[in-house]
Amino acid sequence: MAQPGIGRSVEGHHAVAAAVGAGRVVRLLVELRRADGYEELIAAARDAGARVEIVEDVRPMADTTSPQGLVARCRPVPLVSLEEAAASGDQGSDPAAVLVLDHIEDPRNVGAIARSAAAAGIGALVIASRRSAPLEGTAFKAAAGALEHLPVCVVSSIPAALDGLRDRGLWTVGLDGDATEPLFGLGLLTEPVALVVGAEGKGLGRLAAERCDLLAAIPITPEVESLNASVAAALAVFEVRRARG
Repeated sequence: MAQPGIGRSVEGHHAVAAAVGAGRVVRLLVELRRADGYEELIAAARDAGARVEIVEDVRPMADTTSPQGLVARCRPVPLVSLEEAAASGDQGSDPAAVLVLDHIEDPRNVGAIARSAAAAGIGALVIASRRSAPLEGTAFKAAAGALEHLPVCVVSSIPAALDGLRDRGLWTVGLDGDATEPLFGLGLLTEPVALVVGAEGKGLGRLAAERCDLLAAIPITPEVESLNASVAAALAVFEVRRARG
């Protein structure tokens, strides 16, 4: 049975460099015409014990159309439990700050969200095992290294996970464009909190919304119907950081 985890295949300069730095890379494929520009990375990968192969074209082995001449096969990043996610505070200290993704299916969005969450000091990311983007090449490339150190918890049910986070002392706040409570200036963000972001276009699922202690909106002009999921998540996580000083 395969070891549970994420990031078995990583591509793109920043993502591969981060995986090499983490000592996860087992096999590094480098495109011949770009090899001269990656001499330092190739040396670092070899020093870390990776097998380096120079190939004509890495695109047949890549998830994206622009792997930047690099594809790495890696040992997976271990997942964390919901209990561990709930205990992971902002920048490693209390209060806890968790970001929950309710079935976001675009891996580029998930990667961008992970990058924003890590930059804002969010303690952990919670995603569903089904109807969610795979955390592999595309997501890792968009995350640009953030998924190497942002703890990730994969759950079978987002509503059940929200119940579990609440049982562990976190407030659950869902983003909903129709909510009357504004997210900005929300006092709960200084408490242990789990922010919940819904899927592209659909928003929060009914069951997830029902499990939230509070629904809050990001104010936007009436001419714009909604925000991209990654943009909404970025605004939300940096509002947590702002609220906590």
